[in-house]
Amino acid sequence: MSFEDLAMPLFPSLYGYARWLTGEPHEAEDLVQETYLKALRGFGSFREGTNFRAWMFRILRNTFLTSRTGLKTMEPLDDELVEGIAEEGTPETHFLNRANGEALQHAIGALPLPFREVLLLSDVENMSYKEIGEALAIPIGTVTSRLMRARRRVRTALEGMR
Repeated sequence: MSFEDLAMPLFPSLYGYARWLTGEPHEAEDLVQETYLKALRGFGSFREGTNFRAWMFRILRNTFLTSRTGLKTMEPLDDELVEGIAEEGTPETHFLNRANGEALQHAIGALPLPFREVLLLSDVENMSYKEIGEALAIPIGTVTSRLMRARRRVRTALEGMR
């Protein structure tokens, strides 16, 4: 398969991940563009039969880590990415669902980067533990541990907001 065939379907996922990392739409766009450029240049080194998706996420993450010295406060996700906002219902249910979504975004955004990355790749991008380990260059046991701790921190933060 060509680079384009493999890479283009990943664009929405890579952009979403970049948005969480940078907290800024224009910066996320730049990060994804730089990721695609690096991946295209290095496509010859990609080993067929390995996980292309994990390879792309690793390039994006490494590009982010080497191009930034610190993280800004995370901005909320676009409405269509927040689950729980019902199409039907009363204004009160819309308000409560919106408040819950914002609380969840805040709790995830407050996580330290290693926990936030694992949580987003698992629960938003639906990556397997193996894919996450490949993308972040960490053992599966570390993925499991970080994911458990991230979920616990989010749960504790949400319970504290009640």
